[in-house]
Amino acid sequence: MGNPAGDAGGIYVLAAHPHWRDSRVNRRMLAAARGVPGVDVNDLYGSYPDFAIDIEAEQARLARASLVVLLHPIQWYSMPALQKLWLDDVLAYGWAYGPGGTALQGKDFWLVATTGSPEPSYHPQSYHRYFFDAFLPPYEQTAALCGMRFLPPLVFYGARSASEADVQAHVEVFAQRLGSYPAWPELDELETCIACPVPEADRPADTDDIGKVVAGAFHSAMSQGLASVIAANEAKNPKEGAA
Repeated sequence: MGNPAGDAGGIYVLAAHPHWRDSRVNRRMLAAARGVPGVDVNDLYGSYPDFAIDIEAEQARLARASLVVLLHPIQWYSMPALQKLWLDDVLAYGWAYGPGGTALQGKDFWLVATTGSPEPSYHPQSYHRYFFDAFLPPYEQTAALCGMRFLPPLVFYGARSASEADVQAHVEVFAQRLGSYPAWPELDELETCIACPVPEADRPADTDDIGKVVAGAFHSAMSQGLASVIAANEAKNPKEGAA
């Protein structure tokens, strides 16, 4: 499951690629991250091939980090499926957001992504129809809801067609940034994350509560169905019903 870092204030890199053999850039960035001392690296598809995420272990690794890095290719204008499931499972209400959910407040969130298409394709006059920034709000708001500071993303465009020199230079920049955090000049210019408190009234129902509602509805339906059957039998057989 990677190489968990033991000290607080470290870096946690979540690398998600469903087909590492086909990766030209992400695979090399994963290797580079593993070579940076003190960085906790987790290959999600290697750690959870069955998609059964160890929530407590992941929350413990997050708690030790000051910088959380999401490293993955952009797939259908979003993240790979297992990375999305990780967000759904690990960033729980009452832990990462909502009343009492302060575990991630004050940490930094950094998206490191690659695209298969070249940068000019992310333009209103090209086939992706939008600048790449138009696809960032879900990442930004995820960070904001958890009280994290969203750092400027590091994006590598055109991974399929980029030159070897460009790929190598990008990997080196990524490793250098990991190794120098938090001594990034631009961090002093970034504002702290705005607060996004979730009202208690908007709290999602607990799983136990949902189970009770479902069980109650099932019991009520069964009771009504049984009563209807008994009533129908009594109507057909009045003597037996009277007895």
